[in-house]
Amino acid sequence: MGGGGEASTRPGNAVDPSTKSTATAKFNYVTKDGHWQSAYNPLDPNAPELPSKGQIKAVIPKECFQRSYLHSMWFVARDTALAAACAYIAHSTLSTDLPSEPMEALTWFFGWNAYAFWMGCILTGHWVLAHECGHGAFSPSQTFNDFWGFIMHQALLVPYFAWQYTHAKHHRRTNNTVDGESHVPNTREEMGLSDKLEREGGYAAIHEAIGDGPFAMLQVFAHLVLGWPLYLMGLASTGRLAQDGSELGGAIADHFRPSSKMFPAKMRFKIAVSTLGVVAAWAGLAYLVKEHGVLPVCLWYLGPLLWNQAWLVLYTWLQHNDPSVPHYGPDEWTWVRGVLSTIDRPYGIFDFFHHKIGSTHVAHHLFHEMPFYKADVATAALKEYLEPMGLYNYDPTPWYMAMWRVARTCHYMDSTEGIQYYKSLEDVPLSKDLKKD
Repeated sequence: MGGGGEASTRPGNAVDPSTKSTATAKFNYVTKDGHWQSAYNPLDPNAPELPSKGQIKAVIPKECFQRSYLHSMWFVARDTALAAACAYIAHSTLSTDLPSEPMEALTWFFGWNAYAFWMGCILTGHWVLAHECGHGAFSPSQTFNDFWGFIMHQALLVPYFAWQYTHAKHHRRTNNTVDGESHVPNTREEMGLSDKLEREGGYAAIHEAIGDGPFAMLQVFAHLVLGWPLYLMGLASTGRLAQDGSELGGAIADHFRPSSKMFPAKMRFKIAVSTLGVVAAWAGLAYLVKEHGVLPVCLWYLGPLLWNQAWLVLYTWLQHNDPSVPHYGPDEWTWVRGVLSTIDRPYGIFDFFHHKIGSTHVAHHLFHEMPFYKADVATAALKEYLEPMGLYNYDPTPWYMAMWRVARTCHYMDSTEGIQYYKSLEDVPLSKDLKKD
């Protein structure tokens, strides 16, 4: 398939049969070092032919595509009640005044951090519901969807219409090395490596300076803390092409300017509305700071917001990236190949709060118009159909361990052509070792 562009070798390609669990399905492989590995390898000449979107859709019960106003609004009410309960508990037990006594200050610190974590977790549920609105999965009416999606996303400083547009592109071009959107891998050159894997600067030099573990910690921090605002500002993780197919060439493609290269001219009014909504939200925060001070606003709102942003980046980071999952250049990419590169993962109790967005992500990427409360049934049908062919990706690794593995192993790809697999800077020789040779 495709034009025969260069392809990178797949990490851990050999599978030791003795490490394969008999309790799992036929194609639930693990590698020799005990890590999960995707069963589908497009570099294998015996790889199965991929089904069409229509063939895949045919195995899903039709009721999975039925959207309900009441069902969706019930979850808005549920999540809002949870947020209110969390705020009530914090208001009843915590003060925004920092205690002077050390032990009381320590209790105060942990109390507000617990509030920030759980409120951020709950607000991520609202974020997912707004994301459903953007996809048209919330209700049969897109006007109704946009009304509620705008309210929920703007309250979390998300430019609703702008992100709705770029996220739709992420779905249209999943795991495309050139025209993909969000978490598009850096190339060897962009990481600061030469063709001979000599470290010439950039992230490659930083990795050598600080070492494997600290660099992985930097990856986690950069993604979870800085990733979302940098992405919205067009400074990280965007694709390589503008909306008209031209190369960005280093131009900033942000989510706020109506003239941004991310958007066609017909979107300019909606982009302006989204930006004004974010400005209005910031103005509201500024007013609250004036009335109540910086610390209360940070404790009540910005702390949970940071956790909310960390969760949403974590999901997009982990659901599409693993050293055994391919990315495709334009010569090899197809829509089915891209969406079947999505990975389902277990998130435990957080599935309840986040509407199983991470554990049913394969179904979501195949059919984004499907409401999230039907995704469980759809996932079961997809698994039964795709897994015997080795085409369903489910990594049972706990999410925090998977995050650490991705942070250590998914650093760059060789180029934007052909079939590409993530490579790790940990496998690149250090400059001092090259000098010895």
